[in-house]
Amino acid sequence: MSPDCSRVLEALGAPLPADLEAHRATCADCQALLAGFDALGAPPPAPPPTAPVSPGLERARHRALEALAAQPLAPPWWHEALRLLGVSLGVMGVALAVSWHMGRLLNTSPPGVRLGLAVLVLLALGGGLVGALRPARRPGRLAVPVTLGALGVGGALVLGGSGVTVHTLVPGCLGCIGTSLLVSAVPAGVTLGALRRLAFQPVRALAAGLAAGAVGLVLVHLRCPEGGAAHLTLSHVGPWLLVGALVPWVRAYLPTRVHAP
Repeated sequence: MSPDCSRVLEALGAPLPADLEAHRATCADCQALLAGFDALGAPPPAPPPTAPVSPGLERARHRALEALAAQPLAPPWWHEALRLLGVSLGVMGVALAVSWHMGRLLNTSPPGVRLGLAVLVLLALGGGLVGALRPARRPGRLAVPVTLGALGVGGALVLGGSGVTVHTLVPGCLGCIGTSLLVSAVPAGVTLGALRRLAFQPVRALAAGLAAGAVGLVLVHLRCPEGGAAHLTLSHVGPWLLVGALVPWVRAYLPTRVHAP
């Protein structure tokens, strides 16, 4: 480095005299030094412009923040499952008590078969609630066990029938269909209210609907004297599957009430 380069270095930040300016114009080292000094003193670059937030996204963010402020910590999923189970068992107990008082528990299957099928339906009820409410990374995987479970329970009820025919097909079916749908209405309504606090997922809603419909299925299974395969398929298993399909269909049209992540 020449003496003139040292003088340029000492004069950084101040105007250069004419002789040093002439030296800077011909010295590559001084030009590089002054360029680096100017770059260090330049203001920081402006941040890139951000894309505008859509009104819909902003509303969703606002509602999510409101939900988090109202309930910062979500209750465990099994709290809701126990609540729905309590409602279902309560409705089932009242309906069975009324039927027993009226002498209408008329299933003529062997006691072991009758009790075993009732327990199987109760297990389907509990399993449906667990599948509907338990957190899962890929809820779509529930489709296979839910489908196989519904087919297994329905097939067991039909195959476990007594084979007894009391009424002709249509008159015998109407009473069981109406009873099953009526008794399942309250659990299905409470289940829909619970599903509104979750993001809509058809498979979960189907599992919850089958759990709600199991209340009416247990009742008609224990009180109906008919044991023919056609009757059991149309008026016992059929309404159960119908409730299971109606719950996700209705839930798809209901707004979600909780938007917290």
